[in-house]
Amino acid sequence: MDSGQSASFQLLLVDDETDFRSTLTKRLSRRGINAHQAESGETAIDFLVTHPMDVVVLDVKMPGMDGMETLRHIKQRYPQTEVILLTGHTATRDGIEGIKAGAFDYLSKPVEFEHLLEKIKQAFEKKQRTEERRLEAEYKAHIEQQMIATERLAALGTLAAGVAHEINNPLAIINEASGYLSSLLEKPELADIPRKEQMGRAVEKIQKGVKRARAITHQLLGSVRKPEPVLVHMHPNDLVDESIQLVSKEAKDKEISITRESAKDVRAVWINANQIRQILINLIANAIHATAPNGQITISIKKREPNGITLVVQDTGKGIPKENLDKIFEPFFSDKPPGQGTGLGLFVTKEIVDKLDGSIKVDSRVGEGTTMTVHIPIQHLESQRQRGDDVGHQ
Repeated sequence: MDSGQSASFQLLLVDDETDFRSTLTKRLSRRGINAHQAESGETAIDFLVTHPMDVVVLDVKMPGMDGMETLRHIKQRYPQTEVILLTGHTATRDGIEGIKAGAFDYLSKPVEFEHLLEKIKQAFEKKQRTEERRLEAEYKAHIEQQMIATERLAALGTLAAGVAHEINNPLAIINEASGYLSSLLEKPELADIPRKEQMGRAVEKIQKGVKRARAITHQLLGSVRKPEPVLVHMHPNDLVDESIQLVSKEAKDKEISITRESAKDVRAVWINANQIRQILINLIANAIHATAPNGQITISIKKREPNGITLVVQDTGKGIPKENLDKIFEPFFSDKPPGQGTGLGLFVTKEIVDKLDGSIKVDSRVGEGTTMTVHIPIQHLESQRQRGDDVGHQ
């Protein structure tokens, strides 16, 4: 163990004999090892809560919580901490039982200092190797996930141009047909047809739907062509209300209640309404899908210091299993039945949030619901407004 390792090495001596602890601590200090002390198992357990240790040297025979019970507590709560047991000459059975319970090794009292010092070094080296293997495994898993995500992104890039072409062609036909219907309804000879007003509203909804679908394809192709942001000065409450209205029919069909809550200090800001609206619609639609009939969705708007707005979409739905939490923002990942989801909604949402220098956080409990928290920094939006050459109203 070199001097650098000794400086960061954390050792705890647990023994009810004060003189033994003090003498051993002094000798270890002369070897460059700073040892902490605890006079009982209970004290050691309390100490470990706030002071993580690399190695614990633990006496088996102590009043109150003995060494074996203390060992079990340590290995249960801090499995990476190595424990060396100190036993009496006639208590080797305790040492063997201790190794079975997870101890690194055991030594008999009176202990030979050099032997103990060597065991401490070996225990620390084992902990280091275990930590290195753990970090290596985490890094490998991270790289593998990145490779999978990269492959999926490559597939998405290949599909993007085709998606835009295939979707925009029928959208153009729908838009042309709705425009034709709109012009027909304005003709004098159709002034008295039944339900003309309802037909006009239906045509208007079709035209709005076409515009929204085109905006979605533009978001999907954002990595290919990045248009200048078009910002508007509006209150987040209004944007949330618009988004709720756009998904209200689906929520009504499932008898799901959607409510909005807003902090008093939220004010109108310059924002890219299309992008924020898309974030909200995706998250609310996701919440509706995950929520059973008669469920509840709450959308909260908060202002977070120093600058920024926070949007929270909370549902009482089925929740997301822990093993899926790291996957939900990957392209093409979906837990919906085949044919009911593309797996792009949350992926696109995350892409938009990232481009706005924001963050998105997921908290979920299976059977209780999910909370999606999105923070958008206002200063980023303001800088977009200042840079934009063509800032207009939508």
